[in-house]
Amino acid sequence: MSWLFSRTFVAVAAVVLGVLLGRFIGGLFGEPRLGGVLGGALCIAVLALVDAWHGQRLMAWLRGPQSAAAPRTTGFWGELAYRIERAMRTRDLAIEHERGRIAQFLSAIEASPNGVMLIDGNGQIDWCNSVAAEHFGLDPVRDLRQRVTNLVRAPAFVAYLQRGDFAEPVAFSDTAGRRSYSVLVRPYGDGMKLVLSQDVTERERNDAMRRDFVANVSHEIRTPLTVLAGFVETMAAVPLTEPERVRVLTLMTQQTDRMQALVADLLTLAQLEGSPRPASDRWLPLAALLRRAEADAVVLSNHRHRIAVHGGEGIELAGSETEVLSAIGNLLNNAVRYTPEGGQIDLRCALRADGGVDIEVSDTGLGIAREHLGRLTERFYRVDGSRSRETGGTGLGLAIVKHVAQRHGGSIEVQSEPGKGSRFRLELPASRVRQGAAVEA
Repeated sequence: MSWLFSRTFVAVAAVVLGVLLGRFIGGLFGEPRLGGVLGGALCIAVLALVDAWHGQRLMAWLRGPQSAAAPRTTGFWGELAYRIERAMRTRDLAIEHERGRIAQFLSAIEASPNGVMLIDGNGQIDWCNSVAAEHFGLDPVRDLRQRVTNLVRAPAFVAYLQRGDFAEPVAFSDTAGRRSYSVLVRPYGDGMKLVLSQDVTERERNDAMRRDFVANVSHEIRTPLTVLAGFVETMAAVPLTEPERVRVLTLMTQQTDRMQALVADLLTLAQLEGSPRPASDRWLPLAALLRRAEADAVVLSNHRHRIAVHGGEGIELAGSETEVLSAIGNLLNNAVRYTPEGGQIDLRCALRADGGVDIEVSDTGLGIAREHLGRLTERFYRVDGSRSRETGGTGLGLAIVKHVAQRHGGSIEVQSEPGKGSRFRLELPASRVRQGAAVEA
């Protein structure tokens, strides 16, 4: 309150001084009283003009951008300008801080894998992140302040918004039907809505695959179990001759082997999916693996096919010996099963220009139509179910090959044409391959 005391003191002193000076000047003209009144009034007018000048300077600063400092003076106007400037600077800092927090918050939402959209009380888009824009087919800049129902035409979503019951999420697909989305709306504020969207395409696809997997496993196991149960019932109820008994036991053994092969492949898949990637520092001689796979194929073929191995010498592969041998073995077993007697089966290994290696199995078998090639590595997918079961296949071999390839950083490619045989190529990256001769040198 120092400014109040000094301002009062200055005003009183100025008026007193003005009165005294006026009385002195008025006395010279014989009017000391009138001179005192005029002197005091003049001092008050001067003080008012000074205050008006200081006030005008402060108002001019307030009307401007306030980029420069406030007018500096002493007394009342100086303290008033200082306090106003400090309050405005504090406000600007608070606003800037809030803007920074909002920017960080929006950046965090922008980085979210889910879509976020804000809708005002009139159903217009206030803001949306890029993921929501992709889900709803919007432009995050151009479509602001537009009614969301004018831009998003999915009937399920529009009906969901209009119904106003947001207890459960709603699902809808894009216009092409390729992607599926789950949308949840949460009201907040004065009629505003928070719209959360999530791409559930992969989840629905995995759920469908899981349902199909359970159904296929149940079907695959039920069929041989039904056969075994029928034979057991027959042997228990009907006296069989020795040839009949041998035939029944042979068929029962075949069905038992089929179930054992199925269980073995299921366990292999489970192990591949649940274990860590193979180590990249354990090197295996590829030629030895190819020879072992060839020997197993010769036994399965029982010399009904011509089987040849090409390449692989001096090449080492980093990975799991069991998994790689299983992948090559499954490719050879498929070639043996689906190649007519007398056909040619070739197992080739060659280095690529980028340092990787291709392990290829080709045959002169029946071949596969183009529409089936993209689904061959799906579990239990069969081009011809009856033919696969007759040959003893479980429908899991190529799925195992695909998993082995992925776990070693590679992939599987298929080329086939009906009547001209098939070519399955296991492609492994350069990081998993080295030449043994170079290492020894």
